[in-house]
Amino acid sequence: MTLPGDTLQVRVEAKTAEALDICSFDLVAADGSALPAFSAGSHIDVAVSPTLTRQYSLCNDPAEQHRYQIAVLREAASRGGSSALHDRVQVGDLLTISAPKNHFPLVHGAARTVLLAAGIGVTPILCMAERLAAMGAEFEMHYCARSRERAAFANRIAASRFAGQVRFHFSDGPGAQRFDIAERLAEPEPGTHVYVCGPRRFTDEVLTVARARRWPDAQLHHEFFSAEVGPAAGDSCFEVQLARSVRVIVVPEDRTVVQALAAAGVEVQTSCEQGVCGTCLTRVLDGVPDHKDLYLTPEEQAANDQFTPCCSRAKSARLVLDL
Repeated sequence: MTLPGDTLQVRVEAKTAEALDICSFDLVAADGSALPAFSAGSHIDVAVSPTLTRQYSLCNDPAEQHRYQIAVLREAASRGGSSALHDRVQVGDLLTISAPKNHFPLVHGAARTVLLAAGIGVTPILCMAERLAAMGAEFEMHYCARSRERAAFANRIAASRFAGQVRFHFSDGPGAQRFDIAERLAEPEPGTHVYVCGPRRFTDEVLTVARARRWPDAQLHHEFFSAEVGPAAGDSCFEVQLARSVRVIVVPEDRTVVQALAAAGVEVQTSCEQGVCGTCLTRVLDGVPDHKDLYLTPEEQAANDQFTPCCSRAKSARLVLDL
């Protein structure tokens, strides 16, 4: 797997234990130059090895140009990314990364912003808090973690200029301090935008509650870090037609569209291969996709005019793609 687009060479300037099983990495340009600017909510692709690329949100102040900071949770079921960074990458090592990309941007001019983070999902949310505080914007932040020892950047938040706007919620703490999603999102608030990032279960619950309370999707913003991707019992063979060449390629039930296209010599840029990053997003000109991604909103999926070929399939016998 290769990084799509331009790449940067960076050096690990610092590696810090931020919480139980969470390390942060400060990355600086290998040649000592300033790094490309980034906006709150951005992430970078990191080439963990020649065959492994992973996405990590930037969690430092977007005003900084001398470094990128990421934080990595050691996953019990790691596919190789988190364990490699924790165990093998050390201060002084060189890494290849992409330029920053933002699929989770802040809406500037919101009347109020509600930031909801759970676990390692604090990384893009913390960056957003830094930016909103610098702008003097109205916001509140709720940070949920299993325990204080697992809450990365707790000391940094406590010492920040926006400490008074943050509430911590620990699963092992008294019931009264736990975050009540239904209470906070009980009624839609015109002009208020909600951002949520964390484990799938937490994010799904926030979005489900908000939509049940009739919060407009335009005011709900989320980012997933990973997804369960694999063959499903109902998967069947179908065809994709490439509109620009009129080629027809068969996608077997045990292969993804990206894999079938690659076997036919057609390359589609990919990164996460789990339907969470949007790198491979492709226009659908005809046919009905079977959406399996976590990147598109329900409304975008319902439009059926684009899909993620790294994981999504087809409900119709054929999909015509803008390729």
